[in-house]
Amino acid sequence: MQQPTLVILAAGMASRYGSLKQIQTFGPSGETIMDYAIYDAIQAGFKKVIFIIRHSFEKEFKEVFADKLKDKIEIGFVFQEMDAFLEGRVLPADRVKPFGTGHAILCCRGQIDGPFAVINADDFYGRDSFIKGYNFLTNKVSETQYASIAYNLVNTLSENGYVSRGEIETDDANHIKSITERVKIYKQEDGQIVYELNGAVIPLSEDTKVSMNFFCFDANFIELCYQQFQSFLDNRLQDISAEFFMPQVADYYIKSKMGNIEVIPTTSKWFGVTYKEDAPIVKANIDTLIANGTYPDNLWK
Repeated sequence: MQQPTLVILAAGMASRYGSLKQIQTFGPSGETIMDYAIYDAIQAGFKKVIFIIRHSFEKEFKEVFADKLKDKIEIGFVFQEMDAFLEGRVLPADRVKPFGTGHAILCCRGQIDGPFAVINADDFYGRDSFIKGYNFLTNKVSETQYASIAYNLVNTLSENGYVSRGEIETDDANHIKSITERVKIYKQEDGQIVYELNGAVIPLSEDTKVSMNFFCFDANFIELCYQQFQSFLDNRLQDISAEFFMPQVADYYIKSKMGNIEVIPTTSKWFGVTYKEDAPIVKANIDTLIANGTYPDNLWK
């Protein structure tokens, strides 16, 4: 079995956040959220990480990570630009929004030839997730068997606004039947978690399993992204707001009966920086984890 690679999605524009939140520091020694993810990944056994970024912030990004990770883990960079894999098609002149996470994974084509895990740059996942992901990638992954690390919805909310989450429905074998994107999820004053759909407010249970974009894939998923992206472009290229999401490709994989995606539950608490107001909460959570000995006060010393 080839050693798995950790892929970090870091090319997003952070429209709700308002700045390059991927490299904002939260730890006492200047650590970003990604530093904690990479540290946990190394502890779990990962030996290579690939950052998916854009050329526009390449210099700034590499200044933050290249030196500190030297001799800690092998690193690579992949660039997600909107004109990648258009295969002769022409972008609408007013398109400014990146094509999304499925396109980001496609940009790894030719760079990854073995199993890999995918995470978001601005999410804190907890070490349990990396241990479980690494174990799956080294023992079970195949062209017909992927996995998704699944969180309890209550452990993934922001105190400062609504969030979007992929609601996971499973079958009796604990395989994903579908991933449905739920938008505008929030907790009401009475504590009930709800989401909005077509003007209706619909309740969700606290233990609803959701995807936080932590997936474990075989390399063949990248080729599936390529095929599906071409179909996406044929149908939606002129829609300047349309995005090509990784969970949509995973959903196609399931419904086309190409294989199964196992649900690997974790009780880890997620936290992240969807909004600027989330930053103090993230810092407080990290301070607590340092105080209880989960992390040193300087990860790379």
